[in-house]
Amino acid sequence: MLNNRPGVAPDTRERVLAAATELGFRPSHRARALSYSRAFALGLVMARPAELLGADPFFPAFIAGVETELAKVGHALVLRVVTGGWEEEANGYRQLADDGRVDGVFLSDLRVGDDPRLPLLQELRLPAVTLQTPDTSPAFPAVNLDERTGISAAVEHLAALGHRRIAHVAGPQQFVHGRRRRDAWADTLRGLGLPPGPEAAGDFTAAGGAAATRRLFQDGEPPSAIVYANDLMAIAGITVAHELGLSIPDDLSVTGFDDTELARHVHPSLTTVRMDALAMGRAAARALLQLVEKGSAESVDLPPAELVLRRSTAPPAPGGLPRPRASQADDEPRSSS
Repeated sequence: MLNNRPGVAPDTRERVLAAATELGFRPSHRARALSYSRAFALGLVMARPAELLGADPFFPAFIAGVETELAKVGHALVLRVVTGGWEEEANGYRQLADDGRVDGVFLSDLRVGDDPRLPLLQELRLPAVTLQTPDTSPAFPAVNLDERTGISAAVEHLAALGHRRIAHVAGPQQFVHGRRRRDAWADTLRGLGLPPGPEAAGDFTAAGGAAATRRLFQDGEPPSAIVYANDLMAIAGITVAHELGLSIPDDLSVTGFDDTELARHVHPSLTTVRMDALAMGRAAARALLQLVEKGSAESVDLPPAELVLRRSTAPPAPGGLPRPRASQADDEPRSSS
């Protein structure tokens, strides 16, 4: 009756609800879950070190979007972080399913090729929504964002400014989104008739972006522009460039990806590709709730990522890139004067 089930006369329901309000009665979430054989919770298993999750600006915004939708219907989000490899990750999903702790899960960081989590979730009969469509045949509804358009726009913008040696600091290539951003950079260079640029692997962290930037400048012919796979690595790259004695954007142009809050407040403000992680979280939550409730849900295509022009890009220096000075790693002691 308190859960609006059918079979109760309207006047009877009103009297009972009035009495419950007078007595200060609050429905039991646990009793409701037992009655419906539901957990009224959705899960997210993250196979990343906790310190990397804290540094990645995407996930707080995505989780905020999910929570916004779950709060409307009284559901909870169960977050599990695993760091011990595939077996621990697989056991995380098995425990969530076997214990009945969640009604469905969000699947992020899709793997390139055959993602082993897809058949596992089908075996567990655990509803899921994926962030981006997997490389293989889709087994679940997906929330899709066209990342290629934004990366291509960044490369085209740099080429229009006159840059010809455009590098890329990539995200992890085992992830679909890391590979697709890298491929968009390479394909756009080829489509523009530009030579393949240098690239360095990063891990979406500031430390990884800084290390990758240093490797690019160990090359005998460094780039005049760098397209980074996320803002965090780009901001770290700007710091490294300053350490090398380079001016942004006079000596080196830089673009990021995400359009995080910090991107507009660094100096110079960061030209970047805007994606709405909050909207992705909300769309994923709505799709998964519908899948759990009705047994089916449509995939969702979000608006394409778009380039946001700020002050970190400019035409290349007329005389070419000045020779960077030697830099010290951040963890090395520095002499004081």
